[in-house]
Amino acid sequence: MRATIMYEAGDVRIENVPDPNVIESSDAILRVTRACICGSDLWPYQQMDHIDSGRVMGHEAIGIVEDIGADVRKIKRGDFVIMPFAFSDGTCEFCHEGLQTSCVHGGFFGTTEVAGAQAEAVRIPQADGTLFVLPNERADALLPSLLTLSDVMGTGHHAAVAAKVGPGKKVAVVGDGAVGLCGVIAARRLGAEQIIILGRHKDRIALAKEFGASDVVSERGEEAVERVRELTGGFGAHSVLECVGLEQAMDTAIKIARPGGAVGRVGVPQHEMMSASEPAFYNNVTVSGGPAPVRPYIDELLPDVLEGRIQPGRVFDRTIGLDEVPDGYRAMNEREAIKVMVKP
Repeated sequence: MRATIMYEAGDVRIENVPDPNVIESSDAILRVTRACICGSDLWPYQQMDHIDSGRVMGHEAIGIVEDIGADVRKIKRGDFVIMPFAFSDGTCEFCHEGLQTSCVHGGFFGTTEVAGAQAEAVRIPQADGTLFVLPNERADALLPSLLTLSDVMGTGHHAAVAAKVGPGKKVAVVGDGAVGLCGVIAARRLGAEQIIILGRHKDRIALAKEFGASDVVSERGEEAVERVRELTGGFGAHSVLECVGLEQAMDTAIKIARPGGAVGRVGVPQHEMMSASEPAFYNNVTVSGGPAPVRPYIDELLPDVLEGRIQPGRVFDRTIGLDEVPDGYRAMNEREAIKVMVKP
């Protein structure tokens, strides 16, 4: 089969690799019908050291189950499923607490240990706990939004939950990428009174407004902090969604939170130390978040997708074939595309 392999920063290739097979009795094999490139894939695209064997990329997919191991009970061949970006057994203590990204038998797709889904097929460890079965009657128009439930919509929702978004809250979203845009959807869905998007790309800002953003802040650094305070009566936002991962973004997120407010961080941190810990301490700002446990969020978000109440699939502004994936990375890295969908 063909798959996307990254060898080092900037070196992405489509190559023929062996077809995935059932290795463990809890495995399934998924034929990928839609995958995508994630903003977090751009970090290795910019920084990854050389790996001789390469890394099969991709952690977001929907598709059809083609094979299952002997111990798989809940998933069957022919099921149309969502593949969350983390695999999990669904039975451990943390899975029962709704924190599948900390599953004691789990892990993440698209690593050097577990091949990713920017490919024609992918092996799914812990299939019963990982895969979410969808109704087989599905419209092609819904596929992009269903795909977002594998990561970005669930991640935007996680940021909103961690930031304690609720009715009447003033919310700020740091970052206008696909996760930030889904964070706007999540904040509106949870009843936010005001939603401020911090970003400066016209196409993304326009989409954020359609999703429910009421205000835009294009400044950065201290100017952004002052502007958010102006828009929130001088106090800052009750809830801040940090959807970037860079030091400046985290610094801004904490500084624009009002005293007693909360920051939900879902941008993959690119620095070991958390910025602005002193203002967070003295303002009693709660900082929470991490890799989103998207698997349990699907139950909550899926009805709104199926009924068309939310349309997170609109974050995809380019669809490509597998052979075009290297250019898809380039386009996202150069901000020519918000998020690229892959149709193998």
